[in-house]
Amino acid sequence: MVERGAETPAEANGTTGLFTAVGKMLRVLRERKGLTQKEFGALVAYGPDAISAIERGVRTPQPDLLEKADDLLDAGNLLKEVIPEVKEAMAKARTRHPEWYRNYAALEAEAVSLHDYSTMGVLGLLQTEDYSRAVFTQRHPPLDEETIERRVADRLSRQQFFEKWPPPECSFIIEQSELERPIGGPSVHAGQLRQLLRIGRMRNVQLQVMPTELSRHPCLDNGFTLLIPKGQEQVAYMETQGYPRLVVDREEVRVLAARYGIIRGQALRPDESLELIEKMLGER
Repeated sequence: MVERGAETPAEANGTTGLFTAVGKMLRVLRERKGLTQKEFGALVAYGPDAISAIERGVRTPQPDLLEKADDLLDAGNLLKEVIPEVKEAMAKARTRHPEWYRNYAALEAEAVSLHDYSTMGVLGLLQTEDYSRAVFTQRHPPLDEETIERRVADRLSRQQFFEKWPPPECSFIIEQSELERPIGGPSVHAGQLRQLLRIGRMRNVQLQVMPTELSRHPCLDNGFTLLIPKGQEQVAYMETQGYPRLVVDREEVRVLAARYGIIRGQALRPDESLELIEKMLGER
């Protein structure tokens, strides 16, 4: 998703400093224990990229991770003691998103169901850190370095969405042309494709590719997201050149949901889609 506008004062809420400090403590304790990020991640059921992002303060350390890490790393309750502050900071973290985006971000965070069709670039919720940084670095008019890093951190923080329990029901339809565009260069592109494979193999996720070769297409407009916040009716969200629109009208949502169903029916099956991505990586 595209982002626009400068941050408002509400974004400077102090959460970044806390997450950075906790991440540094975690790194020192892990290294003292003689564990690599991969080894430690395997013990706490996190990937090495996630551990790296947490240690650098660009991803929020979840309370359950801090509980496990405290025991595994012999921290002597050092990490457990900061859990109340981390929970408070997590509650504030939603305001880190630009003001125009916050209503949607709040709904996304509590969604029990999310279905997205994207057309121009990989959805922010699915992006790697390097891909996200490339997107913001290439933005025009240009953003300053501090803003880029803040935007990347905020985008990565949204990916805690996949760590909720019970897990939300998700499906993602991606245009094949998105997968073929090497944003950030070959290495970043390959990393993003591997990220899509990882997420697409989750039990609660179905990832499908819309093949370019189709001569008919039910939606040549912009992409959109359908989601159901907990205890609420389904809504839709879309952007045009950075201008957001949250759709709550039942009839408009119904039309988009029907359109999504048609797109999903024309896209490659999930297993075919993952095979296509593997072939693009040279793994087939």
